[in-house]
Amino acid sequence: MTTDAVRRHDPAARTFASDNYAGVHPEVLEAIALANGGHQVPYGDDVYTDALRDLFGRHFGEQAEVFPVFNGTAANVVSLRSMCAPWEAVICPQSAHINTDEGGAPEVTGGLKLLPVSTPDGKLTPELVDRQAWGFGDVHRAQPRVVSISNATELGTLYPPAEIKAVCDHAHELGLLVHLDGSRITNAAAALDLPLRALTTDVGVDVLSFGGTKIGLLLGEVVVVLNPAAARGLPYLRKTYMQLASKMRFVSVQFEALLQGDLWLRSARQANAMARRLADAVRDMPGVTLPRPVEANGVFAILPADVADRLRKRFRFYNWDEQIGGGMVEVRWMCAFDTTEADVDAFAAALAEELTA
Repeated sequence: MTTDAVRRHDPAARTFASDNYAGVHPEVLEAIALANGGHQVPYGDDVYTDALRDLFGRHFGEQAEVFPVFNGTAANVVSLRSMCAPWEAVICPQSAHINTDEGGAPEVTGGLKLLPVSTPDGKLTPELVDRQAWGFGDVHRAQPRVVSISNATELGTLYPPAEIKAVCDHAHELGLLVHLDGSRITNAAAALDLPLRALTTDVGVDVLSFGGTKIGLLLGEVVVVLNPAAARGLPYLRKTYMQLASKMRFVSVQFEALLQGDLWLRSARQANAMARRLADAVRDMPGVTLPRPVEANGVFAILPADVADRLRKRFRFYNWDEQIGGGMVEVRWMCAFDTTEADVDAFAAALAEELTA
């Protein structure tokens, strides 16, 4: 069998810009091929999506309901829309992905009001939730309804179970629901050496956006309803928001490959380990400061802006905060499931060269 497609990139190239830059895990590609051939019922009534429901049940509890979608923004918007009436709002960290990196989709597409809270580390606490959990019964204020957190957070920090439980317990006492953006929940669970349900079901999370793309899938995330009373209309909302895949078997089978065995854990551990290796390699370099601990698969560093610009010509990555001042910039370096020790060592060596150039 031949193809007319042309490879237009160097398959050996590596970046530290995002775990989204990585390709598809070979085991996931094998699973997609396994699901190919023959005919299957579309729109989620196929045997692979049916098996997915049982699989997520084993990881999150028998009550879990699953709704595969195409991407993470959709998972968050569909989740939150199912949890909120039109007059209700979502409390989230200022740094939350839904607030900073989804192009206004929650507001424009979802019609959601976000109530952001400034945090020092990307994490909410009961006390921080209270900064926006007020105005109940006031017709002039959007009514708080959902608290949305991320694990790992956008700042690379982690919530251990006790911290999530504290947020969930407080939210529930106030009559609020809790959504967890889990685009990197596998990295969090691997770093904390815990099962997935220990960070979700067991501590009171109501609805989860479960990430797949950042951990080696071709495409796809899953809205996981952990508390069936927390979400309404999801089958219809998924269609309304253009997230009902016709050939859903090819989305679902990827999650089967990820979760049936330990692929999710192996992949997350590799990414996390490479981030720790990178941090260890650069932390003592003159001119480099790591502003917070490396807890998952991201490394945040402060370094001279001109060094960052030169280094970026060799390895792509993003500036995180350009307002540091003094000619410095905060950058973010992400490791993926396919990042190797050689990749990290080459990047660290290049940084050392640019620091002395």
